[in-house]
Amino acid sequence: MPDQLPHNALLVLGASEEHIPLYQEARSRDIPTIAVDMRADAPAFPLAGATLHISTRDADAIADALGDTRPAGIVVGASDAALATWRTLALLYDAPYVYPKEAFAGLDKAAFHKVVVSCGLTGYGWVASSDPDEILVRAAGLNFPLVVKPVDGSGSKGVTCITRPDDLPSAFLSARTYAASRTVIVEEFVQGRQLTIDLFLRNGRSVMTCIKDQELVAGGFVVRRIGTAELSPKERDHLEASAERLCRALGIVNGPANFDLVLGADGLGRIIEANPRLSGDGIPRVHAAAYGVNVVGALVALALGEPFDEYLTPTHDAHAAVELIGSPLATDGELIAWEGVTEARNTPGITGLELYAEVGDLVRPHDQSGHKIGMLVAAGPSVADVSAALKTASALIRPIIRPVTEVK
Repeated sequence: MPDQLPHNALLVLGASEEHIPLYQEARSRDIPTIAVDMRADAPAFPLAGATLHISTRDADAIADALGDTRPAGIVVGASDAALATWRTLALLYDAPYVYPKEAFAGLDKAAFHKVVVSCGLTGYGWVASSDPDEILVRAAGLNFPLVVKPVDGSGSKGVTCITRPDDLPSAFLSARTYAASRTVIVEEFVQGRQLTIDLFLRNGRSVMTCIKDQELVAGGFVVRRIGTAELSPKERDHLEASAERLCRALGIVNGPANFDLVLGADGLGRIIEANPRLSGDGIPRVHAAAYGVNVVGALVALALGEPFDEYLTPTHDAHAAVELIGSPLATDGELIAWEGVTEARNTPGITGLELYAEVGDLVRPHDQSGHKIGMLVAAGPSVADVSAALKTASALIRPIIRPVTEVK
């Protein structure tokens, strides 16, 4: 049986570690919450006022479980899975904020390529299909290296970079494993500076923009570090204008969105992927450390129909970055201990340290975003200061992991 459900609560669709800031924000403002997640051990459940063990994809089951309880607002954090349910339930309960229908084009990588072209932005070669034979034929016209992905995937799951045609069949099968639609997209690899841009819009214009450099885990597409970027005013204006244009095309007039992009040697930004929602991987912590803004608070206010400008007013201007902690092993393992946590937390410049794995937990290789086991956040007056703080702290903190082959 579900917990006694509070009235006038914020319904939060998801209770992963990515959603923890939403519950913390609600608790700090004495807003009751109802958490929805199919995992009985979802890490954010202890922070919720009530819990529903239901898939966030199942809007009908959630509505049945709510019964006569009407939420005051509905919100989703860094999760693609719950976005359709967000819109469905918001319409059902006449919530103050309704997720825009047009934004779903941002979740389909093939559809999003068409949105990019419709906005007059620079694109690059790609093909998509659920048929491996068709992919092989059509991909022959693309320039290698190629990136193979599930068309509707997220979190770097099932993503492979290939340099020769012979590798395409196995990469296709790997990507299709993670594609709910069974469709795979093959894209030309875009050379340049790996960036990500976050925006929070009001009336179609960004009131908070943060452009960051991305560093990936060696040999993969999983982010290891994300930090505020040093750009010329011309580069920043170009990228912000492009992202705003895409947001409007996706129907995002109010609220958060973020895009992965590459800044080429020609000075043009090529948008790689859209995430029409709040960022994950600790990025809201970066915004807070760099500018003193609270995008999580702004999202909660938006969901409840409250003014949100006050949460996005900067109080300072610094540099900040998050470094994600993953297993050092290439195989599954058991977490035996954390070493150096206190020392890392006390490193000058470190503003936050969060651990997601406990002793005895199964830890997987850091080959997708969901497999991170912790994160460090640092802030300082320069990119170099931030990098130095993270380098020192990451050398101090050590997860001791025993390979599962050694576990008796």
